Amino acid sequence: QPRLTRGATFRSYLPRCHRTYSCVHCRAHLAKHDELISKSFQGSHGRAYLFNSVVNVGCGPAEQRLLLTGLHSVADIFCESCKTTLGWKYEQAFETSQKYKEGKYIIEMSHMVKDNGWD
Repeated sequence: QPRLTRGATFRSYLPRCHRTYSCVHCRAHLAKHDELISKSFQGSHGRAYLFNSVVNVGCGPAEQRLLLTGLHSVADIFCESCKTTLGWKYEQAFETSQKYKEGKYIIEMSHMVKDNGWD
């Protein structure tokens, strides 16, 4: 059984020159600011951001959910390091106007912290 020590290692590290978002619980890198599509999303527990791609994230099984914008097939995503559920991945959108979300990721703001050069 591997123990997490202070020098926890993550599968992917994002370049230090980029503004990044990290898991607030274990500081694993999650996404580059360049991958941010929108800040005006609603998660299950408050505001969320939509990203083009993410790292260090695992995906659960897809299921159909009726969200504010209609019926979608989504899969919960979790931090691979600390296993906290972060949001979801849009697998399929059933309404034409929502197709742009397919393959994109929602991460709730309450699970993210900004790292590297935000000031």
